[in-house]
Amino acid sequence: MPGKQSSEAERRNPAIRVMMMPRDTNALGTIFGGLILSFIDQAGAVEAHRFTDGRLLTVAMNQVEFHDPVFVGDLVSFYADVIRIGTTSITVKVVVESERRLRGGGTVTVTEAEVVYVHVDEQNRPQPVAQRHPVSSRE
Repeated sequence: MPGKQSSEAERRNPAIRVMMMPRDTNALGTIFGGLILSFIDQAGAVEAHRFTDGRLLTVAMNQVEFHDPVFVGDLVSFYADVIRIGTTSITVKVVVESERRLRGGGTVTVTEAEVVYVHVDEQNRPQPVAQRHPVSSRE
């Protein structure tokens, strides 16, 4: 199933933006999916930390399905938005878009996921989220 084309109206500042390099490839010559998953986790954590201080642990990454491959030279953006703040958890939706810089241009949505983080104390026990007004690190 090909990725969805993104419109300029949907553009906003990403939590993370990364240029994919040859060292990031798998045996098929495309970008290793595990690397993309790692960046999804990081982007979600960046966004979650805008809403609370303290320690957050990743407990779930829901429904990750790759629609299109990512290639060497693609500029990959990870857009993250908090969609739920629970008693001890924060859920973040991360959308991954790949700008085809070396393959004729254009931007496609390659995957998305919901990542759940739990706010914990120093012994990794769940603690209530001390919600604060989001820090405006991205406009």
